[in-house]
Amino acid sequence: MAVYDVRSISQVGTSEPFELQVSRGQIPGHSFVHNLGETPAMSQNESGTVWDVNDTDYPWSAFDTAGTLTVDRASASDADKKVILSGLDADYNPLTETVTLTNATGNATTNSFKRLFNARMNGTSVNVGAVTVKKGVTTVGLIRATVGQTLMSVYTVPAGLTAYITQGVMTVQDGADATGTFFVRPLGDRFTIGHRFEVASSEYVYSFTCPFRAPEKTDIDVRAAVRSNNALITAAYDIILVKEQGPL
Repeated sequence: MAVYDVRSISQVGTSEPFELQVSRGQIPGHSFVHNLGETPAMSQNESGTVWDVNDTDYPWSAFDTAGTLTVDRASASDADKKVILSGLDADYNPLTETVTLTNATGNATTNSFKRLFNARMNGTSVNVGAVTVKKGVTTVGLIRATVGQTLMSVYTVPAGLTAYITQGVMTVQDGADATGTFFVRPLGDRFTIGHRFEVASSEYVYSFTCPFRAPEKTDIDVRAAVRSNNALITAAYDIILVKEQGPL
């Protein structure tokens, strides 16, 4: 009977592709982020961030100062389920906290958040009704019913890291078309256009010849403006995070 070597090639002294080594944690100071967003029904002649709320720019101003978040549930069937919030603290360091949906409204975090990237249900069951994350009275995250997590094409580069964006993609449902804009905002600056493109009834994929560089604390926001027909829109981008000195 034949015997096959099932070990990774990196275990037998042969090199692997750089991207695979990053994903496997083999390169000190490097990590990978795949960020994705979806808008369920962007209206014709409207625009907004590609996230779970239609026709709305992401409310960055809600995070002008760090603060606690609250989580609301729309369905009694979601009582006592847990939600994992991931974002950044006041110093732009990664922060994760789990909140239990004990009450219908006002389930608060203990920690203060400066940014929110993602909220997802924890456990084996998804949410029956919508779950809303708020900063004060402003919605900063929405887990749509039965989806199980937020889908937000917003991101902020953590402190001490530099982001290198290698590829971006946007899709728009058949019969619709849109203009997509990749916005970036370095700390203390304003949002400017890093990349712009058209997409119609298909997908747009762009691989940067040289990765797009975003320093620490830079905000990233992908937005779409729909010209014809209401549209389900998705957007995603790949980031390699690099800590310039020492491992993560």
